[in-house]
Amino acid sequence: MRRNNSPFTLKDNQQEAALFRRRATVAAGFVLFMFLVLLGRYYYLQVIQYETYSTLSENNRVHLEAISPPRGFIYDRKGVLLADNQPTFTLTINRQQVGDIDLMIQRLVPVLQLTPDDVKRFYTRLRVARKFEEVPVKLRLTEDDIARFSEVKYEMNGVNVNVELSRHYPYGELFAHAIGYVSRISEKEEATLDPVEYAGTNLIGKIGIEKTYEDLLHGKVGYQHVETNAHGRLIRVLKRTPPTRGNDLNLHLDYQLQKIAHDQLAGRRGAIVAIDPNTGGVLAFVSNPSFDPNPFVGGIPYKLYAEYRDHIDKPLYNRALQGIYPPGSTIKPFEALGGLHYGLVDWNYRIADPGYFHLPGDSHQFRDWKKGGHGIVDMHRAVVQSCDTYFYQLSDRMGVDKFHDWMKEFGFGERTGIDLVNEARGTLPSTQWKKDRLKAPWYRGEMMSVGIGQGYFTATPLQLAMATAIVANGGRHIRPHLLNTTTGPKKFEAINKPDYTIPYNGKPEDWGLMRQAMRDVAHGDGGTARATGYGVKGYEMAGKTGTAQVKGIKQGEKYNESAIDQRHWDHGWFIGFAPVENPKIAVAVLVENGKHGSSVAPIARALFDYEIKGEIPPPPKVETPAASDE
Repeated sequence: MRRNNSPFTLKDNQQEAALFRRRATVAAGFVLFMFLVLLGRYYYLQVIQYETYSTLSENNRVHLEAISPPRGFIYDRKGVLLADNQPTFTLTINRQQVGDIDLMIQRLVPVLQLTPDDVKRFYTRLRVARKFEEVPVKLRLTEDDIARFSEVKYEMNGVNVNVELSRHYPYGELFAHAIGYVSRISEKEEATLDPVEYAGTNLIGKIGIEKTYEDLLHGKVGYQHVETNAHGRLIRVLKRTPPTRGNDLNLHLDYQLQKIAHDQLAGRRGAIVAIDPNTGGVLAFVSNPSFDPNPFVGGIPYKLYAEYRDHIDKPLYNRALQGIYPPGSTIKPFEALGGLHYGLVDWNYRIADPGYFHLPGDSHQFRDWKKGGHGIVDMHRAVVQSCDTYFYQLSDRMGVDKFHDWMKEFGFGERTGIDLVNEARGTLPSTQWKKDRLKAPWYRGEMMSVGIGQGYFTATPLQLAMATAIVANGGRHIRPHLLNTTTGPKKFEAINKPDYTIPYNGKPEDWGLMRQAMRDVAHGDGGTARATGYGVKGYEMAGKTGTAQVKGIKQGEKYNESAIDQRHWDHGWFIGFAPVENPKIAVAVLVENGKHGSSVAPIARALFDYEIKGEIPPPPKVETPAASDE
């Protein structure tokens, strides 16, 4: 008989069927619920959020790109193109399409033969570039660069070769200090620019006309909607709004006159400014040595910039605009008019010149440049022969404050207002100036050196050119400017006439008499520039020589040119205008260490010959015999 200790349980089929039905119902309900959730989500995305996601989808496929506007052209007064735009090839990186930029740059180094400076400049651009902009890696690609990149382009998504217009200066160093140049927008500039107006723009004016008239030269940005594939490559352009080129500028500068001025300096350090005395238009603006502005456009290599920066002759230094020098005897015509203005002298006032002057009760002698003196001297002869003693006496009678107030009318001690940036003021001393600057009183003896354009008195070539133009036109104050007219979408009107007539208490004919005195500097007996004025045909020129002392000479010593270093030789000045009647051109010429004013006067003669007669002079002779020590 079998025994079973486990209780015997009968199977309940009905209960199992009920359990199965409950489980199946729950599962079906869950599936139905999830289906409804999915269906609701689909409805939310496809119906309720249709516009939002449709736009996002479109943005993944269609992109808005800014098109940089071409800069306006710059011409001289006769239509010679001085600054234009040329197509160049640039390799760029789209940071939104390139994952690891550092890795990509490493891969591009051997392909494009990038230097460490190239890589450094790229990261500088990357730091200041907007997120949606393509960042340049290398500008001005060569054919070899493009060929090497084409071989690996398929594996470098987000790296492209683009064609863009780049600024070009066809005459290189000839107009560098006047026109300036454009270069990459810096981080500091980026913060001040309108992001809409400068979208897609990499270049901006840095100095010169390019900076002053940036608003005119920079055009209106264009846009285009482009369709791209999943790799970011362009499929087609859907819509395009073209950019508008900036205004063209027509300057008063004359290419041929500029070239003559540059050539006449013959490699010497110096500056030349030529002005139309009737309008204030700047006809020539030369600072020598100069530099080629074209490398600055794409980012100048550090080695080349260091050469410019560290060169002993400072080619980046704008001597015409920023050079501050003692003006020497060039100020004597203006000072003489001041004596007439204050009633201190007249044209017949005479002195006996023994070759020196000393203040009452003081044994110190202020020497004339001519040993033994000039004899009996009136104002006309004092200007023609540049008699220091006459102007020692006149300046002593005038005093520094009257001197200051009168010379200020000619623009000394102030910026001229020329349409260029970073203009220097020079120094026009006064008792208040010395008190503020040096915390010291003014001493009577200090006026002797100031009265002949030395001591505390300094000026720029531009200031002297403007002052000369004011004498040439009979006392009408003009503001030097390079821009003549502009054409384009933006309106601007340059000032092409005198601002006002400077107040003068003397006789109106004094201006004409001073022009005649300056005429005799070049054409009269004993004139300090008579060697230059000799043989002029078809017109007469007027001028004034000047010699600015560089190295001090002790009392009783004689200046010995051969015994000192050339860079310590005196500076040579010449100011002048032509023709004497109805002048068309006024100039200021400075040659650093040029020895004497009479040595540099032929430079002005060359400019006059071209402007008045259209003659292009032969190459100059640097060593011109001096007619006098002035």
